[in-house]
Amino acid sequence: AALQKLRGTSDLSAELEEMLAEQAVVKGQRAKNPWELFQNPALRWQLVSIVVLSSAMQLCGNDSMYFYAAYVFQEAGIPQDKIPYVVIGTGSCELITSVTCNVIIDYAGRRPLLLGGYIFMAGWAIVFMVALSQQTQISWMPYLSMACIFAYILSFGIGPAGVTGVLPTEVFDQMSRPAAYMICGSLLWFNLFLVGTAFPFIVKSLAHFCYIPFLVVCVCTALYVWFFLPETKGKSFLEISEEFRKRNFKTKTRVGFYKGPEEIKTTTL
Repeated sequence: AALQKLRGTSDLSAELEEMLAEQAVVKGQRAKNPWELFQNPALRWQLVSIVVLSSAMQLCGNDSMYFYAAYVFQEAGIPQDKIPYVVIGTGSCELITSVTCNVIIDYAGRRPLLLGGYIFMAGWAIVFMVALSQQTQISWMPYLSMACIFAYILSFGIGPAGVTGVLPTEVFDQMSRPAAYMICGSLLWFNLFLVGTAFPFIVKSLAHFCYIPFLVVCVCTALYVWFFLPETKGKSFLEISEEFRKRNFKTKTRVGFYKGPEEIKTTTL
């Protein structure tokens, strides 16, 4: 009844079938602790995926854009008393695009949104560094810098911000999801602290090219999504688990297991 009210339809047979199938798979199991996920080879690539994507959420430099926002807006000629409202506007853009992402995620898919977000962020990071380096030489460069800030934040909101939080639900079973979200949350706060602590030193060392580390993070994350993260759009949990199972045991199947006449026998790796 609750699902019917939530979905607005009485035809829930496919969804209920998927939920019951997942429940049958984890029947008799208990909720896992975070450290148990690290010890389980069947969850290796799922765990690597959420570690990479949760870390990239903070290490991509989106929050650092707000560090430069007031300076860029001031150079663009915005009155000093109006700058705080413009900075609030950049945060509103992130909020709007994150909500938009939640609306279109089931149509566009997870991988395209993540890929597009990080690729666009990498591109805007390059343009932003060039614009900052020419800020005092070319009169219109402050406006380009200002456009880069909005574009960078919009790219983050439409992709990584809206998709990353969904993935643990789709790639972990019911017994592993709470622990997976604990790991994600811990990584988010730890990396936020890391960036907040390190960014002033990065600016001091690299000056206008301080976004090079964030550019590297965006490119590496996009490559990881392209090569290693399966699309979860329109797939049941069991289908997603099967894709990860093939990847988790791919090496072991080659060098650690061989098929005997009656069973698969384990050898020492």
